[in-house]
Amino acid sequence: MSNPPHIRLAATDLARLEALLENMTPQQFPGLEALEEELARAEIVPLSQMPDHVVRMNSRVRFRLLPGTDEFCLTLVYPHEVDGRNDRLSILAPVGSALLGLSVGDQIDWPGPAGKPLRVELTEVTPPSAV
Repeated sequence: MSNPPHIRLAATDLARLEALLENMTPQQFPGLEALEEELARAEIVPLSQMPDHVVRMNSRVRFRLLPGTDEFCLTLVYPHEVDGRNDRLSILAPVGSALLGLSVGDQIDWPGPAGKPLRVELTEVTPPSAV
């Protein structure tokens, strides 16, 4: 995998995510270790200082899985907020974990289902306040 891009997280998102992950095991969530590593390397900033072009929880994101050209537009949410809706993406889904903290234009390599690597490119972010 290439060098991961710089990521930023809102302090409030970090606190909620740490609480969510606290009692999880790799058997419940195979991406646990990768997400915990991302949280540990992130720059943590107050919510009021989060730029609009950075993915945070409840952002609407447009992204591509490379090398494809199809774009997906989904809202990044906590697992209990998916509610079976196909316009939402759980933070516990491999692509959801990969997108958190990215800025528009960033690409990241991420472990996908069954260990198959994904390359994700973020093309657009709509912050939660505008969703």
